[in-house]
Amino acid sequence: MTMRYGQRHELEVEAARRVERHYGVAAHRVVDIDLRAFGGSALTSDVPVPKDRPLTDMAGEIPVTYVPARNTIFLSFALAWAEVLGVGDIFIGVTAVDYSGYPDCRPEYIGAYERMANLATKAAVEGRQRVRIHTPLIRMTKAEIIRRGLELGVDYTMTLTCYDPAPDGLACGRCDACLLRRRGFAENGVPDPTRYRTI
Repeated sequence: MTMRYGQRHELEVEAARRVERHYGVAAHRVVDIDLRAFGGSALTSDVPVPKDRPLTDMAGEIPVTYVPARNTIFLSFALAWAEVLGVGDIFIGVTAVDYSGYPDCRPEYIGAYERMANLATKAAVEGRQRVRIHTPLIRMTKAEIIRRGLELGVDYTMTLTCYDPAPDGLACGRCDACLLRRRGFAENGVPDPTRYRTI
């Protein structure tokens, strides 16, 4: 499931579709949710995306790239689809290690959401199926995530991390997401295949 939530660009949706085609995903939903109606984030309004922040600052206060309630909304849509499909396992790629301080990427949040989900679905209330929120990346650094992806044969040229890419798809190279990605590849001693407009 991919969310078109009013983010600054369509490129991450296009990246998800590339991954879908490459791996022959059985079912892929692109869901429209307009979080621009609320704003409150550099990713859903005209507020500039911060650039060139020191890595040490990224674990400090919550930055303006935080999108209010985004993971709660995403998980709610995933929960609805899972209930329709009759499955109890939901996966989300959050990390609580190398991240920008987002509160909805923490284990405490995921645990609370899972408890709520088991109070909110028919199958769980009837005792037929327990909802489990899986977070395989939550305790991994960006370098560990990249290393695991390389071990699994992930083609990182199909992926997009940048918060503020150019219309032609070139990553900015300077936002928090780009800086963490670049550091992750460097720590693995492998070239970063990302096409940057600024390095």
